[in-house]
Amino acid sequence: MLVIENCRLAWPDFKAEYSLSVAAGTLCAVVGPSGGGKTTLLHMIAGFETPDSGCLTFAGQDLLRLEPSERPVAIVFQDHNLFPHLTAAQNVALGLRPSLRLSKGEDVLVAEMLNAVGLEGLERRKPGEMSGGQRQRVALARALISGRPLILLDEPFSGLDPGLRRSMIQLVDALRHKRPVTIVMTIHTPEDVADLADQMAYVANGQVVASGPPADILTGPLAAQIAASASEP
Repeated sequence: MLVIENCRLAWPDFKAEYSLSVAAGTLCAVVGPSGGGKTTLLHMIAGFETPDSGCLTFAGQDLLRLEPSERPVAIVFQDHNLFPHLTAAQNVALGLRPSLRLSKGEDVLVAEMLNAVGLEGLERRKPGEMSGGQRQRVALARALISGRPLILLDEPFSGLDPGLRRSMIQLVDALRHKRPVTIVMTIHTPEDVADLADQMAYVANGQVVASGPPADILTGPLAAQIAASASEP
């Protein structure tokens, strides 16, 4: 379980205090207005931001004591964060070994992961030779192949057209049912994940205002605010 308790962060123009619990194996969708603190929440979990106080644990392990590279966390950004000079297979292989010196078994694992995300036959293509959806699949495969049990997705599909965005979210859901993994995903279009997520958290003004089953969040007192944030450009 991911447990965040009273984690406070402060900047001159923004303050945040997060409390949230996400059960192991859960797909938790994080929604809310732009600038409300969704990305900051993920960056804190990943270790890119350090709270002044509070507790942050995963599976009983204190994450605040660990450097980002030591945390059982993989993160996928909206801009893919792929290396343009590496092939799709090499970018995925970085999730296993930064040296790219793979064993034969690891080479097979990379091929299997590319196949799992629908990129079979594109192993040798570089990011510049791929579509936006294909690049996101590479980034997703790299996160999943790392074997880390907590995956953070920071609005990774917001630049895709509605049909492709929905198919990518369905792919994430399918893959997480094949391997035990907890996923926390910020998303600008809650309707795309309402029937797939186990949990939805509404974040605004640097706080988790509400958390629960998506149906309860989307039809509850915050429905109007959620609809307004989803319509933001």
